[in-house]
Parts: sequence; structure tokens; C-alpha cells
Amino acid sequence: MAGPGMDEINIGDEVTFAKTVGESDVYLFAGITGDLYQNHTNEEYMKTTRYGGRIAHGALLVGFMSAASSKLIERCRQPVVSYGYDRIRFIKAVYLGDTITVKYRVAEKDNSQDKIFSQITCTNQRGEVVAAATHILKFV
Repeated sequence: MAGPGMDEINIGDEVTFAKTVGESDVYLFAGITGDLYQNHTNEEYMKTTRYGGRIAHGALLVGFMSAASSKLIERCRQPVVSYGYDRIRFIKAVYLGDTITVKYRVAEKDNSQDKIFSQITCTNQRGEVVAAATHILKFV
């Protein structure tokens, strides 16, 4: 039997979250996490690579995914926690100035474990898929 609150979310429910990745996003994320790797912080070095410039952290996109999940669960009366992300893939580079749209769609409900599984796709302003994952929410 599903716990209270799971009935507020249905298979097929979908939310989106969009944000343009700015210089401050990358530097603040680097500072918070300690990931100051040159892929994210050294423009001159990155100009010499196949990317041609700095790229955003993949984990920053996971943060965008989390923002989308928060939009979905705002309607729930019962506390919900992230149970984790499966099959995260960073498919294409995300550059400073790219606008990323996260599409977060509920794909499956496991009423016996009070879990919801959602498919996530992140696209850039050109419609290219840059990241994908499965997110698990647990009702507590």
C-alpha cells in the first residue's frame, strides 16, 4: 500500500527547470566543492583542447536535476527525500553561457517501497541532450 502523499504524484507527471550557466555558477560551485580542476577554471588551457573553452561541472547539472525534483515534490504533504541517482551520464559538454533545460518525468512508482523513479533529460539551447539520469524519490 502506498504511503500517504504518493497519490499526489502520478506516472507521467512532468516538470522542467531551466537556467543559463554563468561564470559565477561555475566558480561558486568550484569553490563550494573544492573542484577547481582546469576544465572549469582555466580558459587558456581549455582553448587548447577539443572543447575550445571551459566547461561546467557535471555535478552542477545534478544540482539542476535536484532543483527540478524539488519543483515536483512541492505539492506533497508528506516528507520526501532523494534516494539517489542511477545511470547518470554526462553526454555532451556544457559551456558557460549555455541554457540548460531539465525535463523531469515520473516513470514508475513502487508503492511497496514508497519510491518513485523519474527519468531526467538535460538539453542545451540547441536541443542537444547533455545529461541524463534516473532519480529515485523516497516518501518517509
